[in-house]
Amino acid sequence: MKIWYQHGSEHSANLVMIGHFEHATEATKAKEIIDALMDQVAKDQESGTILFGNPSNRYGDEMLDLLGRLNVASIGPAELEQFAYEVNVKVEDKSVVVTTEELDIAAFLKVLFLRGARIEVYSAHDHPGTAHGRGK
Repeated sequence: MKIWYQHGSEHSANLVMIGHFEHATEATKAKEIIDALMDQVAKDQESGTILFGNPSNRYGDEMLDLLGRLNVASIGPAELEQFAYEVNVKVEDKSVVVTTEELDIAAFLKVLFLRGARIEVYSAHDHPGTAHGRGK
């Protein structure tokens, strides 16, 4: 039996992840990789290759090809669903800023890390005074 726990928005993560890069070109490249993965996940969802809530242990052919072209080998098939979450990703100078209400962020973390980022992750609920915090 599965038990579903639902939480209101007051319990959301309000997560901020910032990848700090040495050069703005690396930040831009990381954002391009995330955008490409998000686009492919949307296509895979539309075609039925990815079924959310039912993680796969296999990549679709198009996703496997994309991961190879992007040189991103550490994201597992079950993590791809994260690229369909409601996430805001933007480049600010030499940084990529990811904000989301989700806690499942490993796929985003891996992209930033693989591109050479120093990564900062925090809840804006607990740090409302930050540039990216939305308050309590």
